[in-house]
Amino acid sequence: MSGPVTGADTLVGQPGASTDPPPQVRLTDGRAQTVGAIPVRRTLPIRTRRTVGAWCFVDHMGPLAVGPDAGARGIDIGPHPHTGLHTVTWLMAGEVRHRDSLGSEQLVRPGQLNLMTAGHGVVHAEEGTDYRGPLHGVQLWVAQPAATRDGPAAFEHHGELPRAEIGAAVATVLVGELAGAASPARRDSELMGADLVLRPGRTVLPLRPDFEYALVVTEGAVLVANGPAGEVVARPGQLAYLGAGRAEVTLDVREPARALVLGGVPFGEPIVMWWNFVARTRAELTTSFEQWEARDERFGPVASELGRVPAPAPPWR
Repeated sequence: MSGPVTGADTLVGQPGASTDPPPQVRLTDGRAQTVGAIPVRRTLPIRTRRTVGAWCFVDHMGPLAVGPDAGARGIDIGPHPHTGLHTVTWLMAGEVRHRDSLGSEQLVRPGQLNLMTAGHGVVHAEEGTDYRGPLHGVQLWVAQPAATRDGPAAFEHHGELPRAEIGAAVATVLVGELAGAASPARRDSELMGADLVLRPGRTVLPLRPDFEYALVVTEGAVLVANGPAGEVVARPGQLAYLGAGRAEVTLDVREPARALVLGGVPFGEPIVMWWNFVARTRAELTTSFEQWEARDERFGPVASELGRVPAPAPPWR
């Protein structure tokens, strides 16, 4: 599910953190993309928003049927590089095999979390398995701050994550803390991410006023309180930006629904993103591209039978 980011998603060379106030919920449509053979809804980055906290990328895939009977193997993305980010893989249905240049091999299944740290550089592959049935999940990227973005690569898997009952919702905390439940997953900046399973009814979600937040619906429809303007209805394929300065947000659902809530302190470092790289300058992106194409030792091998993914030519060259 990894990337890539293209010029259609974000304006290369025009970085900026999201710091605007929240007079109203801002609902923005994402973009339909294809990653490998999988259709996804990309809700971050988009031309009007680069980051939510340090979150800088959200791809939502499925639900779709995979397996021999469905004529599709699922995710099959060969070895490809990353720099300056964490990848966060979360499934609601199905399974995916992760392999990377650190020697890691790990299946991830629903309720489990894979988190890979790219740092100065890492390579990984995401492979389908013999699993048959529905596939539904998200991959997210988190921009690493200056203190760690050139550090060593790492990988971690969490088979269980903490949960919290909040109103009509059950929240699984992927990263950070929500309602007293804290994830063991690594985070290099002040941020949080949680998966909300919403029953019909009302949920008042506690928030940190110093964080900015966004909601990404993955199933059903969620009514988000919008002050004097009433309610905004958020559906899959949309980013509901809540802004900063809120102590809570009210969510109502009439039928069962599911959503991600993502938040963090506005990311104060300007970033540039292209293909599978997060950097600070276009020159850094060019160097990463050239080293990947030259098979430089910065990007090590992965024990995968899938073919190595070539990088496209940077549009500025």
